[in-house]
Amino acid sequence: MKSLLRLQQRFICTRTSLSNNWGSFDSNVTKLCFNKLSTKKEIETAYEEYKDGKFDQIPDPKQLDHFKNKPSSVAGKPPPGTHTLPHPIWTKEQLVNVKITSKQPEGKVDKMAYYSVQGIRKGFDICSGFVFGERNEKKWLNRICFLETVAGVPGMVAAMARHMKSIRRLQRDYGWIHTLLEEAENERMHLLTALELKQPSLFFKLAVIGSQGVFVTLFTGAYIVSPKFCHRFVGYLEEEAVKTYTKCLEDIEHGPMQHWKKRPATDLAIRYWSLPKDATMKDVILAIRADEAHHRVVNHTLASMKPDDFNPYDPGK
Repeated sequence: MKSLLRLQQRFICTRTSLSNNWGSFDSNVTKLCFNKLSTKKEIETAYEEYKDGKFDQIPDPKQLDHFKNKPSSVAGKPPPGTHTLPHPIWTKEQLVNVKITSKQPEGKVDKMAYYSVQGIRKGFDICSGFVFGERNEKKWLNRICFLETVAGVPGMVAAMARHMKSIRRLQRDYGWIHTLLEEAENERMHLLTALELKQPSLFFKLAVIGSQGVFVTLFTGAYIVSPKFCHRFVGYLEEEAVKTYTKCLEDIEHGPMQHWKKRPATDLAIRYWSLPKDATMKDVILAIRADEAHHRVVNHTLASMKPDDFNPYDPGK
């Protein structure tokens, strides 16, 4: 009984002590908080200074990047072709001196690449209807747009594969990545140039999505297994591209595309290839063909090199 009374007395004393201490603590906190608050006069003074444009303490929201209105219309955005990687700018002599060439396949890998390209070329000509009837602007734009959606894949896939290998193995790349990225962007610029003359249909877009999904998957797997095969494949593919654009130029000179001799070049093409302001679509096709001839040489060269050889091509060369 006595023990219970002692415990009760101790509890009462402890509660009284805590209550007294808490009251003191609460008083101190309240005093501290209210000491930090501004008075009504200080608030009114600061408000008047803000209205008068004195922003020494308060920044103007309109000057902060976070609150700036960003352009929502196409007119407010920079035009395509203003942010590009270094790439060759061809002289008039280089443009007209492009020749159709073909590297003779040597060994099994070269022959596999060569006959793969030949089979794809013939199959595409038939399925797209390009070889049937008279060639016209619609057929040419369909062909150029579709082929460039495929041509933009190898450089990007190869660059990604080498980039991932470099960071995975903690080793350098020997300068291949920038050349492959330049090639991928160059092919994409060919596509964007053609798209300024054509609005693709829904069926065309679906065909691009399907072909891209298949080609990206197959080319990625092939590059992991044999980079030599892939670069040789692209080399032969670019040989066919040179033939295609040479045929287009023949149609411009003597065939159904003669109006492209007078049709103005797109603004994108003039910016990207540094063409004269009075350039025509014929000049654009000449520049694209020169690009394809350059890719032809680059990929045949890379296919003949070891993966750890130094890239002989400087940026933009």
